[in-house]
Amino acid sequence: MERIWLKSYPEGIPAEINPAAFSSIADVLSRSCEKFGPRPAFTCMDKSITFAELDRLSRQFAGYLQGLGLKQGDRVAIMMPNILQYPVAVFGALRGGFTVVNTNPLYTARELEHQLHDSGAKAVVILENFAATLEQVIAKTDVKHIITTQLGDMLGFPKSFLVNWVIKHKRKMVPPWNLPGSVTLNGSLGSGAKFTAPTLKLTDLAFLQYTGGTTGVPKGAMLTHGNIVANLEQVGGWTGGQLKDGEEVIIQPLPLYHIFALTSSLVFMKLGSESVLIPNPRDMNAFISELKKRRWTVLNGVNTLFNGLLNHPEFKTCDFSGLKLTLGGGMAVQRAVAEQWKAVTGKVLIEAYGLTETSPGACINPITLQEFNGCIGLPISSTVITIRDDDEKILPVGETGEICIAGPQVMQGYWQKPDETAKVMTKDGAFKTGDVGFMSAECYVKIVDRKKDMILVSGFNVYPNEIEDVIALCPGVLEVCAVAANDEKSGEVVRVVIVKKDATLTKEKVMEHCKANLTGYKVPKIVEFWKELPKTNVGKVLRREVKNTKAPA
Repeated sequence: MERIWLKSYPEGIPAEINPAAFSSIADVLSRSCEKFGPRPAFTCMDKSITFAELDRLSRQFAGYLQGLGLKQGDRVAIMMPNILQYPVAVFGALRGGFTVVNTNPLYTARELEHQLHDSGAKAVVILENFAATLEQVIAKTDVKHIITTQLGDMLGFPKSFLVNWVIKHKRKMVPPWNLPGSVTLNGSLGSGAKFTAPTLKLTDLAFLQYTGGTTGVPKGAMLTHGNIVANLEQVGGWTGGQLKDGEEVIIQPLPLYHIFALTSSLVFMKLGSESVLIPNPRDMNAFISELKKRRWTVLNGVNTLFNGLLNHPEFKTCDFSGLKLTLGGGMAVQRAVAEQWKAVTGKVLIEAYGLTETSPGACINPITLQEFNGCIGLPISSTVITIRDDDEKILPVGETGEICIAGPQVMQGYWQKPDETAKVMTKDGAFKTGDVGFMSAECYVKIVDRKKDMILVSGFNVYPNEIEDVIALCPGVLEVCAVAANDEKSGEVVRVVIVKKDATLTKEKVMEHCKANLTGYKVPKIVEFWKELPKTNVGKVLRREVKNTKAPA
């Protein structure tokens, strides 16, 4: 297929990358640690670990896991928020030749049991705050080895002692737990076990990255070392030299166990950048306090996070002079948010697109973009994007259909679910995203909406993203979610749930704004005001939950 989008590539962006530029993720880590040894690799709560320290600690942890008798390819679950222990554990597991199962710390016992059982994890590294949940399900899983850690364990004495005491005794954030045979992460690092570097291939499984589960039972996307290495090269190549080795400081508020943050952290580690981990971005006061401590150059986030920052009175007092790149992904970036972002920071909010199944990057806007364009960008290097109808026929430019992706970053399939894998792959091997969109004449891809979220009003397709974009521009609206509601006459109607920024906002004002900006059948028939919208741990609004929840009394 002719890749017509190459004509729109900025100067310096390669059409192809070398997917075998590194032999494994461990190779990426080793080279970065050797090249950038004394530079800070990760910083959290004012404590940094250098690349050299990350090299030593991850080798120690890899040796400990090998000493337990785990075999190459065995799964190791990691259940932690953004703290310094996370990169040590994940890189140690990868260097040891094991497959990492990233696990959401906020999982309920039922969700945790499913993921541990489904993955067949043999070991788990877990923050003590969540150990009580693990205790409820451990007997129903294959986990034989439990490594625990406390929030402050890598902050250095006396801060580590003080933080752990406050978390456990003052804030009461660690429920009682009992997991016989568990060891501490600090103890494992001091075990003295010998590390033997395994022979890793690009075809070896690096991650079982479970999909969010907002649409059903979570499935483990099988991502190889090759998938991730390819995406590192694709995303790195896309910067076109705008980001400099050993000079960047990236703010990382999204959880590292999420694919967006996970891969971006690897991209910036490869560049020798300092990644500043934010354990709890919902605490906006603490988050903005961190932003004010340093001159930073890159910020990753989702639309709700940017919106939250912009609506905090202190955010505009931050220093944006070093900011080179703000990258939005994970959900659609709303025009109202993007325009306000540029007004406050002076920099364009660059939208990107990808999925767990694509490691995740697939489309990115040029980082030299001068204005927000409402598109998810151009297909990145070595990636083929096609728009297809329900019969998998490739549609011409400008026509709307399902976005499909082919490239070296596409997963190997869903773990132990060949039937589910078959459902999402085209006959010629492209991944069917479930997103509806089209390609413009300039070859920029525009998402219309998720296929499953589309609202059918009297036979007309209504896309929630469009409704949300319009209502987000209405004065007094903080957040909005549009979903379908059943209707006897038209089959479905548009229902919107709004969180107010201005207490004086009324349904009448919302309806007036919608009627002025939307065709009649797109205008909401139901308008509700809620105190907050349900969200995933990453901050993505849970449309399904909104749809299935009646208006609060």
